[in-house]
Amino acid sequence: MAVRPTTVWRASVAEEARLVAAGERDPADAYAAELFPEPMLLSTDDVLSRFETDLGALSAPSDEELFAVVRRVVLALNHVNEEYGEAAYETDERELLCQYIEESIAEAGIDLDAFAARHGLTRHEITDEWREW
Repeated sequence: MAVRPTTVWRASVAEEARLVAAGERDPADAYAAELFPEPMLLSTDDVLSRFETDLGALSAPSDEELFAVVRRVVLALNHVNEEYGEAAYETDERELLCQYIEESIAEAGIDLDAFAARHGLTRHEITDEWREW
């Protein structure tokens, strides 16, 4: 099952807090809570929940229907990123988000490679048209 990036980010925050509390990390070197503030994580979770619902509602979707779902999730993530000064999703976060989208589509029974190929894309390019993060 695709793991939400927010799950990974929350685990990073918790692990860092544990290390600081145990004296194993200097608080000055702790950055995870700044990178992943809970309001940003909640906003991202809301977007991903809607994506999961939209994806789950598809039954033998046309390419246009699938692109519409991908477009909505990407635009909504753009909005979250904008709310956080274009800094909510850095390189690692972008990769996790794209991986999550790809894995979720594949888990919905859609041949992502075939879908992308029909449009002259690779699976890793399906978000590119709309992605600003």
